[in-house]
Amino acid sequence: MAQVLEFKLPDLGEGLTEAEIVRWLVEVGDVVAVDQPVVEVETAKAMVEVPCPYGGVVTARFGAEGAELPVGAPLLTVAVGETADGRPAGDGSGAGTDGAKAGASGREPAAEGSGNVLVGYGTSEAPARRRRVRPTAPVVNGRSRAPEPVRETRRADTPQAAPSTPAGRAAPADGPVPVISPLVRRLARQNGLDLRKLTGSGPDGLILRADVEHALRAAGTQDRPDTTKAGAAPAALGAGTASVTRVPLKGIRGAVADKLSRSRTEIPDATCWVDADATELMRTRTAMNAAGGHKISVLALLARICTAALARFPELNSSVDTEAREIIRYADVHLGFAAQTERGLVVPVVRDAHTRDAESLTAEFARLTEAAREGTLTPAQLTGGTFTLNNYGVFGVDGSTPIINHPEAAMLGVGRIVPKPWVHEGELAVRQVVQLSLTFDHRVCDGGTAGGFLRYVADCVEQPAVLLRTL
Repeated sequence: MAQVLEFKLPDLGEGLTEAEIVRWLVEVGDVVAVDQPVVEVETAKAMVEVPCPYGGVVTARFGAEGAELPVGAPLLTVAVGETADGRPAGDGSGAGTDGAKAGASGREPAAEGSGNVLVGYGTSEAPARRRRVRPTAPVVNGRSRAPEPVRETRRADTPQAAPSTPAGRAAPADGPVPVISPLVRRLARQNGLDLRKLTGSGPDGLILRADVEHALRAAGTQDRPDTTKAGAAPAALGAGTASVTRVPLKGIRGAVADKLSRSRTEIPDATCWVDADATELMRTRTAMNAAGGHKISVLALLARICTAALARFPELNSSVDTEAREIIRYADVHLGFAAQTERGLVVPVVRDAHTRDAESLTAEFARLTEAAREGTLTPAQLTGGTFTLNNYGVFGVDGSTPIINHPEAAMLGVGRIVPKPWVHEGELAVRQVVQLSLTFDHRVCDGGTAGGFLRYVADCVEQPAVLLRTL
């Protein structure tokens, strides 16, 4: 006998609480196999294809393309098993059935377990995880709506607006505020709104973003007028401005904005820089590549120099625990590097960079860069860095004051390597010169340590033989 199982958006890891549906890979009525990707979603970290842990017939989909769903919201329902006449189940009669009810009508097939595990679901009957219960109502355009199955025509579904007046239960005066989304808390905090005075319209009185926005409108505290309507323009832009364009800060762009803002808010950073003669470094690279084998990149040589410098100055391979008021120093170097893609700036991480030689670093940089351009980096490949190398010289610029990749403590910036007049061995000559800049968290060290690190990096660039001491 067939049973309908509900597949919910799994926990994608790294503290991600929501994802946007980019593209459905299956239609209602399609037969899916265990671990077959059914939907492509975009998180604040990367694009992810989500595999379904059940095999059967898709009876319903929840959420249109472009909708944002919280972790734990229903994605689709699948009819598993066979009907009385031996055909696969899939008549759609179970669409919209709650997964818990479906599980109560019969046991889940143990043999149908998934082998492609994401955080939050998997193959084995693992012990239950303690986790906060999340609402199953997806959030679209800042408003809550009950999940509706997406019918055969994808474009038929349109988001339903939340009630114009929040209705539900108010938060108790002495209890916890019923809010899950950190975006809702931040919106209220930025506008000085007391969440305890709000009445939530979500399940069990949950306070949603729509409730906060309604309260702000009622109080007349909305920060800006709607300038997207014809004839409307902010006074600061002048009367001659006909229209403006609003770009939502979401996905990777929103994640970058949040991280950079947090870095500048929390970290008392300082920057020092120095020009270095990279002529010998470039000659060394040419000689290494002429010797045969895989080509060595300049970025890999700079990364090797960074790991050697961090061994001498471990204070910069650290982070600050503000709650415990402690500096955390890391023995391993997980080296992040900035990569510009069509979807925005991402920072892939090379694990255990201190154990790799120049050839291994070159290969890993190439692999992660290609994955970044294709949008296939996983959240694990974009987090966990302890130090970042930023080669902005590829943009044709000489210098910059990098913003530290929170929660790290330092970032080395590298400008373009170009011929410049340089005094070499007492005579003026044309040499390959590069500007190096180090932005560091002044809480983890003082200027002497930062200057010593940068000077060692510059010495290795000017005389690569200096590295032989650490090899």
